[in-house]
Amino acid sequence: MILPAFIGFVVLYIAPTVMSFLYSVTNWSVYNPEIHFVGLKNFRKIFEDEKTVAALLHSIKYAILITVCQNTLAVLLAVFLNRKSKAADFVKSVTFLPAVLSIMVVGYLFQYIMTSADGGLLNGIIQFFGGKPVNWLGDAKIALYSVLITQVWQWTGWSMVIYIANLKSIDGALYEAADIDGASGIQKFFRVTLPLLYPAVSFNILMSLIGGMKMFDAVFVMTKGGPGYATETIMTTLIREGFSSGRNAYACAFAVVFFIVVFVFSQTLTYFFNKWEEAIQA
Repeated sequence: MILPAFIGFVVLYIAPTVMSFLYSVTNWSVYNPEIHFVGLKNFRKIFEDEKTVAALLHSIKYAILITVCQNTLAVLLAVFLNRKSKAADFVKSVTFLPAVLSIMVVGYLFQYIMTSADGGLLNGIIQFFGGKPVNWLGDAKIALYSVLITQVWQWTGWSMVIYIANLKSIDGALYEAADIDGASGIQKFFRVTLPLLYPAVSFNILMSLIGGMKMFDAVFVMTKGGPGYATETIMTTLIREGFSSGRNAYACAFAVVFFIVVFVFSQTLTYFFNKWEEAIQA
């Protein structure tokens, strides 16, 4: 029963991954039928190309920011909404609703909301209150953050639901004991709630970080990587170099760099999470 799934995994994931590593040290291209070994030439080109380095840094910055913002808001919402009431249930439903939508739909929606042209909803509200319109997606200094806001809005509810599920599993006797000891609300959060949220925190942070590193859809819909290359990410660069420009070996080398970056981030986080778990159990 496992064999069909295993074959699919090998053919669709393991084999392409190995081939990417092999092609990354060649001159392979759709325009070059003869494949030759070139060593680390493609990797040197990556770090010599200003646009590619910018895409790598944008992805890292984006992943860190969305991880921090999304999980901070999700934890706070989960703590405040972890109660039985119609108002709390309604707010949880509304907060989770964006996660049901396609990223492409959210991207097109916010492209309309943030447009600097006449009819842009957000600028219309700003002008109504006497402010000046902002070029949310056309200003290189804020375009990446504009995309970031849309994704925090979309995925905070998803993380919140996971935190609430974890909160439901915390024994209420621990809070009663804390009340008897005279602990304040803040002390109960940092001494009881947050340590026992370890399973949800570790899962959400890893998923947010990896998802942020792989961001493509929203950037492609809202900015196409522009203005200039202010919102270029690893994935948009991979698509452009691998499919549009036909520099397949170069794209494979960039994919290898991407794999290494994600691996280092995930292993570093796992190490600290393991230390945190040991401290909690101690």
